[in-house]
Amino acid sequence: MEQENTKDISKQHLDGVDVQKDALCRQAPVADENGVGNLVSIPNCITCCNLISGCIATYFAFCGDLTWALTWIIIGAVFDFFDGMSARLLHVASPVGKELDSLADDVTFGVAPSTMIFFELGVMNYPDGMEGLRSWLPFIAYIMAAFSALRLAKFNLDKRQSMGFIGLPTPANALFWGGALIGMQSTIETHPWAVALVVAGVFVSSWLLISELPMFALKFKHWGWQGNGLRYSFIALAAVIFLVAIFAHGWTGFLEAWAPVIGIYLLICIFLRLINK
Repeated sequence: MEQENTKDISKQHLDGVDVQKDALCRQAPVADENGVGNLVSIPNCITCCNLISGCIATYFAFCGDLTWALTWIIIGAVFDFFDGMSARLLHVASPVGKELDSLADDVTFGVAPSTMIFFELGVMNYPDGMEGLRSWLPFIAYIMAAFSALRLAKFNLDKRQSMGFIGLPTPANALFWGGALIGMQSTIETHPWAVALVVAGVFVSSWLLISELPMFALKFKHWGWQGNGLRYSFIALAAVIFLVAIFAHGWTGFLEAWAPVIGIYLLICIFLRLINK
């Protein structure tokens, strides 16, 4: 009799454990037996929209329509913001979502801006001594796309970047180049010295993407001023720049304003690194 009671208690205990496991499995999203997880989910669909936006931006960049190219990069950035937010809110993060996000980001923030540079390097006024380089020099732009991929791979593995960044984020790099190319397009295409400047900029950007430069992120643990003063000050300054640019040149001004905003962001981060050494 005692053995039977013991067996009944053990069975009830095991049944209870199984029920708890079933409940946890329903509540906490986990990968399937292949370690992949759900392929079709709301965050993954949003990430695919980011990827599609990057493809469209690349098309317009090849066509030389830099305004529409940057517009679609910005649309992709909006999707990139909401895919992570939706994954956290819906608790449906998965390994495939993480990989898909990096792929989409490299297309939108790596390949698309590199193609904008590629187009410009193809139509620039080259110095007489460099005219023979016109047929292959534009392909140097895609070095930045490769370093963008390295930057994204590093971000996925680097545990230090939960509340900030180490190295220039790929969206910031893409927005800077898009704004600079649109705002200075006529100057870049007519001055021979611009070829060397743009090529040098590609290498500098590639280095910044994988550098160890600490950069603040617009992430808030609370909404108070204490500890967020730098973020609020930067947002206010950026808002002023955007408003002035929009008032002066409309949508084109908004696109052009990304270059000085990201430039100021980078300078602030370099200054903070120097004084905190």
